[in-house]
Amino acid sequence: MINKTKFRRQSGATIVEMAIVAPVVLLVLLSLLELSIIFFSTLTMQYAVREGARYAVTGQSNLDPATANQQRYAAVIQKIRSNSMGFYDKLGTTISVNGTKYATTNYSNAMFGSAGSIIVLTLDCDWKITTPLLSPFVTDGKYHFSVSTVMRNEFY
Repeated sequence: MINKTKFRRQSGATIVEMAIVAPVVLLVLLSLLELSIIFFSTLTMQYAVREGARYAVTGQSNLDPATANQQRYAAVIQKIRSNSMGFYDKLGTTISVNGTKYATTNYSNAMFGSAGSIIVLTLDCDWKITTPLLSPFVTDGKYHFSVSTVMRNEFY
């Protein structure tokens, strides 16, 4: 015969155990999810900077949205932006070409060099950490990463 009083005393124990374990498990799962998204954004930005550099070495400017006065730098940035799946605007990127950082106000067509020159295109990105479990591993609540590529300009 089964002792029913033993089961009644333990029936609340599972709820208490779940209330203790569930937040920890959810925090770990959310941390893993955020790490996965950070990894995905890093790979996506690497692809975008490579595609932008591939476009830059051709010397074209036809992707600039301003059709009246198309600029090479605006076309390259548009190519990077269109291949970044929205991460370019979310990550607060900074563009560096051949080691020189450019703010959004001092872009120029000469920043990507002339025909035959080697360009090193680098994007510095900051991902804002939302999971408290990852906060001790970053500074100022942001994960900083850089992606870059090196190519030689074509003779256009």
